[in-house]
Amino acid sequence: MKSRLIASLVVGAALVLGTSGCSLISAHATTIDYSAAEGTNVPDESGPVQIRNTVIVANDEGTEGNFLAAFINNTTETYVVHIDFADGVAEQVIVPAGTVKSLGENADPILIRGLDTDPGAVLSASFQSGDGVTSVVSVPVLGGELEYLAPFVP
Repeated sequence: MKSRLIASLVVGAALVLGTSGCSLISAHATTIDYSAAEGTNVPDESGPVQIRNTVIVANDEGTEGNFLAAFINNTTETYVVHIDFADGVAEQVIVPAGTVKSLGENADPILIRGLDTDPGAVLSASFQSGDGVTSVVSVPVLGGELEYLAPFVP
């Protein structure tokens, strides 16, 4: 009787370890940094301003693009974000303290003329603010096929 109880406990422990042991050695999906939308997030090392969901909406010919992004400044200081696109276009975005600034939505758009990048491709861009390092990311270039992006086609 005693050996049956011990055997049951051993089988139960093996079952518990077998079904939950993988979570001890597997990566947890909630700790993985990723872009939840079509755009690309800029690494936080680029400065105190967080830059999320960067995307360029281009016309069908790929000759002009509208740069869309969200700039999040959770600090108490106003910062300037420096953006340099691979095609030679350089821009600056002023982000006041404690604000979220969305480009492309009722704001002065950053239009990229002479884009020469077809929708579906990517364009390299570098971002920097404050004392942060320059981060280079690949910004996706999309067309207006998606209904919610159609208003942003230049």
